[in-house]
Amino acid sequence: MDKISLLNQLEHQVENHLQQVLSKFQNASEEKLLKPSNTGGWSIAQCLKHLNTYGNYYLPLFEKGLSESPDKPEANDIKSSWLGRKSIESMNPETGKKKFKASKNYIPQSNLDAKAVVAEFINQQERLLQIIRLAKSKDIQQIKIAISIAKFLKLNLGDALQFLIVHNERHIQQAHRNL
Repeated sequence: MDKISLLNQLEHQVENHLQQVLSKFQNASEEKLLKPSNTGGWSIAQCLKHLNTYGNYYLPLFEKGLSESPDKPEANDIKSSWLGRKSIESMNPETGKKKFKASKNYIPQSNLDAKAVVAEFINQQERLLQIIRLAKSKDIQQIKIAISIAKFLKLNLGDALQFLIVHNERHIQQAHRNL
């Protein structure tokens, strides 16, 4: 797949996530946002807080990598690394059915300011859209991003963006199940 097609697809997914959160969660009551899942899982607010924690890690790295990279506006083919493909497939709700236990730094508390969590998620998605748009003028194969659970392992920016966005999809679906 070429860079622009991939980034347009990711941009569309992020816009979709943003619209879902704006329409379903932004004006939901604090009670609804904090209600634990019927199956004992996370509340809507906890799902979004978990995603915010990942955003707090990855978004600054994406921005730094892009700011340090020279412009390369021409489209180039994107090739995922083995680690990138495996990470994306395992997290994708359509291909990765295995449940994961979040590492302790990424497990959200239950006593959250739910409205602030939703607002932060919305801000992060808008920031992610800006990152994707900026990435269209860069060589995303050359920008390397350390993964959160093992910083010595790196993904190219294309794989890292895909991973973050499928991870968002997974937990937005989880949050929707709480409605």
